[in-house]
Amino acid sequence: MRNTLSLKPPSMIKVLYRLLGIAFLLLQLQANAQLKLNFKFNKVTPADFDLSKSKFDSSAGAVVIADIGSSWFEGNAKGWFSLIHKKTTRIKILNKNGFDAANVQVHLYTNGKDEEKLENLKGYTYNLEDGKVVETKLDNASIFKDKLSKKYTLRKFTLPAIKEGSIIEYTYTIKSDFIENLQPWEFQGEYPILWSEYEVSIPEFFNYVSLAQGYLEFSGRTQSSSINNFTVIIPGGTSSNESITLRGNVATTKWIMKDVPVLKEESFTSTLSNHISKIEFQLSQYRFPDQPVKDVMSNWGKVTEDLMKDERFGALLDKNNNWLDDDMKTITAGASTNLDKAKKIYAFVRNNFTCTAEWAFFMTGGLKNTFKAKSGNVADINLLLTAMLKHEGIVADAVLLGTRDHGYTHDIYPLLDRYNYVICLATIDNKDYFLDASQPKMGFGHLSTQCYNGYARLIASQPQELILSPDSLKERKVTSVFISTDDKGQSVGQFSTNLGYFESISTREKIGKKGMEEFEKSIKSAYPAEINVGPLQVDSLNNYDVPLHVQYNLNLKNFGDEDIVYFSPLMVEAYKDNYFKSAERKYPVEMPYAVDETYVLNMQIPKGYVVDELPKSAKVAMNENEGYFEYLIDVADNNVRLKSRLQINKATFMPEDYEGLRGFFDYVVKKHAEQIVFKKKK
Repeated sequence: MRNTLSLKPPSMIKVLYRLLGIAFLLLQLQANAQLKLNFKFNKVTPADFDLSKSKFDSSAGAVVIADIGSSWFEGNAKGWFSLIHKKTTRIKILNKNGFDAANVQVHLYTNGKDEEKLENLKGYTYNLEDGKVVETKLDNASIFKDKLSKKYTLRKFTLPAIKEGSIIEYTYTIKSDFIENLQPWEFQGEYPILWSEYEVSIPEFFNYVSLAQGYLEFSGRTQSSSINNFTVIIPGGTSSNESITLRGNVATTKWIMKDVPVLKEESFTSTLSNHISKIEFQLSQYRFPDQPVKDVMSNWGKVTEDLMKDERFGALLDKNNNWLDDDMKTITAGASTNLDKAKKIYAFVRNNFTCTAEWAFFMTGGLKNTFKAKSGNVADINLLLTAMLKHEGIVADAVLLGTRDHGYTHDIYPLLDRYNYVICLATIDNKDYFLDASQPKMGFGHLSTQCYNGYARLIASQPQELILSPDSLKERKVTSVFISTDDKGQSVGQFSTNLGYFESISTREKIGKKGMEEFEKSIKSAYPAEINVGPLQVDSLNNYDVPLHVQYNLNLKNFGDEDIVYFSPLMVEAYKDNYFKSAERKYPVEMPYAVDETYVLNMQIPKGYVVDELPKSAKVAMNENEGYFEYLIDVADNNVRLKSRLQINKATFMPEDYEGLRGFFDYVVKKHAEQIVFKKKK
């Protein structure tokens, strides 16, 4: 007979389990007790002015003592539900840089018929005078209303009597009949926050998708449920109203963050809004008793279908557009292949149309109007480009994306407010070309770095998710410097560089705005006085499809009567500062592209001199294959030879990789700062 193992613990183990359970329960209770906030609105004591025991950046202009929000649902008299959102905030002004904290703005949505309402607004300023709290109340005359657009109004107010050391607080309620506008909550802001709390209660009749972002952990998160009654009054018009009571479960979630630091903008940041710790909500479904579940949030298949039928977007793209016939013959004249045609069409639109707005989703006036006006927003221009390519039998479709400065798009949900840009995707001979004719100096098949922001969507009969990742871009630059001694014993040379594509774009823009003469001056000013530069040659200035080649001569005047000469071998190409100055970083480093830069120096030792000191060669790798730096230098046949190569093989680095990245660049900067010491022969 097989022996069996009992899963019941013996009595002593039972006792230990119970003790451990009690201890765990006590720890939970203690943790929850520590997360209770001692806060009452309009109850400020002298002790509240003392924040010496609190943890925050004392260099800040103000500190948020408490930021507390809650949202819940109520039945209304319109036969539906209302969303109620309450916000209460207390802030201490530390210095004059924090005075702006007293200026408060509240955005309210309207559809032209109904409008969100701001209710129960109260505000106070407290100053400590002779040990007593002096209170100044917000005057209703100081509350203003502005109309921002057809969809938004603005209510704004300024707390009175503020000075350094003041405590201000305010509270208000927003009543909204737009249940899709469940208020988001930001746990971070422009000032440090000691306590941020948000509680949301959602009845079972509504299903929301919650979208959280940020890199800070919650100090507390609790969930509970209750049974509530909701009374909805259905207007009867000429007859009596009908009252309906719905009973359902309500799920309540509370999020808490303590001692939240300011999210400071640092180098290589797409937009801080991508990284602020916050939570957002999207209405997904209705779930009423005895009724089928009704989806509210659409899907990409339905969204694409709607966009393809929309007169402001895709409805005109697949039409014959015969009005283009004569112009297209002229535009494509001489083209023998579809690729030649596409390049001519792209160049025509890019060179002859002016972009009036770079953030746009829909066309403003139709394809014909745009063609006639020779101007329009980015959607006007790139949808016209798409239609012109289709007219010539070229496979072309529109692509929706969100630019880097607009924020991340979502990989699953069709949240269209996160998209703000339209480009074209053309497929020719089984090769894809991304095209953006709204940018005046952009080459065929190239996009600006702003477009490389992750998820994008192909709007076509077969919709597709696309990924435009900055990791897929590599900016390559090669620089060569040759220095020799002429017949007069002077050190002369030539500087030659093939710029990366994106540096070429910015250089073309500089030259276009200020002229070649000013560009040449900027190059000369980068060199020390003892080095003459010129004349300057820039190749392919008007050929936007290829990078620029820049070349000029050098004349080194510092070798002559000096006994010792210090020479920086990387000259103007050296990394002089570490981009990453902060000791730590709480959010990713978002470079616009990966990097591969090579610098080669071949320098004849100046006549009458010898090399006294030479930097040491070095090779350094970062995180295996993520980065590589080599600095190889030697002296051979009376020449100093140097090769410096810096490779960063990806563009995005997570916070946990920041220390390694910072140390890597710190090493590069120090190495590039090393000098060759030349000593005069005796």
